[in-house]
Amino acid sequence: MDKELVVLTGVSGAGKSTAMGFLEDVGYYCIDNMPPQLMTTFISLLSQGNDYPKVAIVTDVRSSHIFEDLIQSISEIEKYNYTVKVIYLDINDKEALKRYKLTRRKHPFADKFNGSITKAIAYEKEILTSLRARADHIIDTSNLDSPMLRTRLTEILLGSDSDVMNIHCMSFGFKHGIPAEADFVIDVRCLPNPYWAEELRNKTGLDEEVKEYVLSFDQSNELLSKLIDFLDFLNPLYIREGKSQIVVAIGCTGGNHRSVVIAEALKEHFSKKWDNVSSYHRDIDRK
Repeated sequence: MDKELVVLTGVSGAGKSTAMGFLEDVGYYCIDNMPPQLMTTFISLLSQGNDYPKVAIVTDVRSSHIFEDLIQSISEIEKYNYTVKVIYLDINDKEALKRYKLTRRKHPFADKFNGSITKAIAYEKEILTSLRARADHIIDTSNLDSPMLRTRLTEILLGSDSDVMNIHCMSFGFKHGIPAEADFVIDVRCLPNPYWAEELRNKTGLDEEVKEYVLSFDQSNELLSKLIDFLDFLNPLYIREGKSQIVVAIGCTGGNHRSVVIAEALKEHFSKKWDNVSSYHRDIDRK
C-alpha cells in the first residue's frame, strides 16, 4: 500500500487551517503543530501497520525556529516508505496585513516588534526561507478564496475531483420518518408499488425481480434519468464551494422496495465517476 506524508507549512494567515480541513475531508490523518523532533519517531510507529496510509502534519513558526530539524526529519522519514510532499502556503505582504486587520488575530511575532504586523510578517518570511526552498509545491493564496485553494490542493494531491466527493445514496420509508442527515430528500411514492404484487411483497429492492418490476415502467426510468442529470450538475458545484459529502435520501412508503431500487441505481451510476460512493438502506428490514 502506498503511504504518503504531507507536510503543510507556510506563512501565518495564508490558509493552513483551511487546507488542513480539506485534507481531513479527503482522508488524511492530520496533526497540527507537531514538533519536528518528534516527526520521525511518530512516522516510524505508523509505518509498522497500514492504518494510516495518508498523514498530514501542519507546522509553522509556532515550532520555535527549528526548521533545520524539520528538513532533516523529512529526509529521515522517507526511509519508512512514506512519500513526502511539502506544501508551502505563501501570501503577499499587503494581503497578509489585510487579513490580520480583518480577523484581528495576533501575529506570532507581534510582541517581538511592539505590535508591528508588517515587521512581524517580514521576519517570519525570513526565517521560513530554507523551508520554502525545500517545498515541493508553493501555493500563493493572496488571490485565492477557500474553494479555489481546495481546487489547487485537489490538483496536487488527488489529480482529479473523483476522490474528493463522498456520495451516500440512502433509502428510507416515510412511515418511519425522514432522515435528519439528508441533503436531498426525493419522494418516489409516485412510482408503481411492488407491494401490491403478492409475489413481490416479501422481497426487497435488492432482489432482481423487484428491480425489474420498478424499472419496467417508463415513469421510473424518466424520474431516474432526471435525478441523475440533476445530481451530476450539482456535485461539481458543491466541490467548488468546499462541500465533500452529499447524502441523497430516496423515500417510499415503507423503505423496502421502490426507494431501494432507485438508491441502488444512483449508486451504480455515480460509482462510474466518483471513488467514494456508498448505499445504505435504513428501513429495508422493517415490516
